[in-house]
Amino acid sequence: MHRIVCVIDCGHVVNPGIAEAQAESSIIFGLSAALFGEINIDGGRVKEQNFDSYRVLRIHEIPKIEVHLIASDDKPGGLGEPATALVAPAVCNAIFAATGKRLRSLPIAKQGFGV
Repeated sequence: MHRIVCVIDCGHVVNPGIAEAQAESSIIFGLSAALFGEINIDGGRVKEQNFDSYRVLRIHEIPKIEVHLIASDDKPGGLGEPATALVAPAVCNAIFAATGKRLRSLPIAKQGFGV
C-alpha cells in the first residue's frame, strides 16, 4: 500500500492540524489492526502483553496519508478515531480489486498480504 486518502466532515474544525493528526493516527491504528491485529491465548493467558509482542506498523512502513477536511459551518462534531473501523474494509476491497481474491478474515498479513 502506497497511499491512503481520508475525507472527513466533522463540522466546523477548530484546529485543523490536530484534526489531521487524529485522522492520521486512527488510520495507522486501523491499518495495524487489519494487517497484524490478533490476540492469542496460551494456557488461559494472553500472549501479547505489550507492543514488543503485539505487532503495529513501524514508521517506515506507513503509507502516505492524505487527510482532507470538508469546510463546514455546522457545529464542531469531534473526531475520536474516525477512520479506525473503516481501514480494514477499504484495504480488503482494494485487495479484491487488485487480485480478485475476497478476504473473509483478519489479520490480512496471515493471508499472504502485508507490508
